[in-house]
Amino acid sequence: MAKHLEEWVTCEVRGLKEKGLRWLSTEYFFRDPARPMFSDSTYFFAPADGILLYQQTVMPDDPIVEIKGKTYSLRDAMRDPAYNYQSIVVGIFMTFFDVHVNRVPFAGYLSYKELEAIHTYNYPMLPVEKTLVEDICINLNEAHYLHSNQRMINKIYAPALRQHYYVLQIADYDVDSIMPFHLKQNRSFAQNQRFSQIRYGSQVDLIVPLMVPSTVRFGFVPDLQPGMHLEAGVDPVIQIEFPKSDSGRFRKQATQYEPHE
Repeated sequence: MAKHLEEWVTCEVRGLKEKGLRWLSTEYFFRDPARPMFSDSTYFFAPADGILLYQQTVMPDDPIVEIKGKTYSLRDAMRDPAYNYQSIVVGIFMTFFDVHVNRVPFAGYLSYKELEAIHTYNYPMLPVEKTLVEDICINLNEAHYLHSNQRMINKIYAPALRQHYYVLQIADYDVDSIMPFHLKQNRSFAQNQRFSQIRYGSQVDLIVPLMVPSTVRFGFVPDLQPGMHLEAGVDPVIQIEFPKSDSGRFRKQATQYEPHE
């Protein structure tokens, strides 16, 4: 469940620092714990384990963050100058200590596109991770990776919302490997189903366009504040407000523990 950054570091990270790097990178990092696969059509759930860096509603060219005087916008994030929707953006930083299996926040049909790093190598994410884990604060002055690194854009069409949304995966310097579990495009995924893994440090952003007429029909309300540690498929991050005429059609439930495919 969601924890404040300091509580998460105290309870779950400090003890692990005594372990050797070899054990952490081979035994601990690749864990994929079984979790109940929640289904609740009134929420988008976290797509990744990690620390909530930012949660904003922005226009395509508005700065999501500023990195040493250089702004970073939705069009920068998606490398698409034609992207033209005001959107809610939720940024989650996955540290070395997090589970790196990603999950689908809301049921739909997923297609993906990989974009290579702009420079020869990905920029490292370690400076940002150190401020989170050691200084217990969010400092994005060294987040140059947001502009440059390899990324996967996952576009998900959600029939229940009658619109699409995006899960943006950004790889780290050490191992630039984003691995979809299923190669078929436009594959149907249940809410909170596992769909991909990013190796070692990384970031995952949930991007929900505020589209007309969907914005008239549905309301999207961010649920958490930056500085919280989240678990993929467990913690809701955006609440969906349905019109009264539709609310009875949506049901909350939790399935049994999911089988690994």
